[in-house]
Amino acid sequence: MRTIRCHVDQPLAIGRRLDLPEDTSTHLVRVLRLAPGDRFELFNGDGYDYAARLLSAAKRGAEAEVLSREPVARESGLHITLAQGLARGEKMDLVLQKATELGVAAFATVVSERTEVKLDGERAAKRMAHWQGVVAAACEQSGRAVLPALAEPVALAEYASRESATHRLALDPSGELDLRGLTLKPGDTVALVVGPEGGLSERDLATLRAAGFRGLRLGPRVLRTETAGLAAIAALQVLHGDLAG
Repeated sequence: MRTIRCHVDQPLAIGRRLDLPEDTSTHLVRVLRLAPGDRFELFNGDGYDYAARLLSAAKRGAEAEVLSREPVARESGLHITLAQGLARGEKMDLVLQKATELGVAAFATVVSERTEVKLDGERAAKRMAHWQGVVAAACEQSGRAVLPALAEPVALAEYASRESATHRLALDPSGELDLRGLTLKPGDTVALVVGPEGGLSERDLATLRAAGFRGLRLGPRVLRTETAGLAAIAALQVLHGDLAG
């Protein structure tokens, strides 16, 4: 039977009673049909799962009590930052969701020369809140108890200048490196840049090379932005992360 897990952005401690957010309450009571006395799990990103019991179930809210906590060890030993070029609509949701499931430790969102998505002010704040929800939901589903960090969109050059990962890679069909030629040692970190729908331009690649990034090719086919990063992450996890050794 699948465990019911819900993310809450609140401090959690054994014995604490808390009012659940309205969307969480709706999901538990209206969708899953939980009743007072039923048990489920809460997490807030601190690395623990908290067993909880539903105390009350009202139309617009519910109250729960935290019963116990258990450490969760589902994080990858390979720290991967995915720097995703902003993509349109559901493509960003898909990338964030699936990369979270694959164990990415952090997300950077970058604006490159061919980026078509324009975010500023209130719209940017709304998209960030939405993306945070996508990441949290993916953690609920995949059993992760640590939420990947999600940085606000910045220019590619700004991101590249401050990235300090051991291995800085940019997906490029003509890149000089392939995954077989990548040697990682314990404790190494990886930053992976993926361009938007139009890919990384020559100026983008020059900017990245100047910041110490190397071009990484995945194979003979050109992949879409929503496919490329996920394929690279899965391969990195097999070779150097979750399934390595």
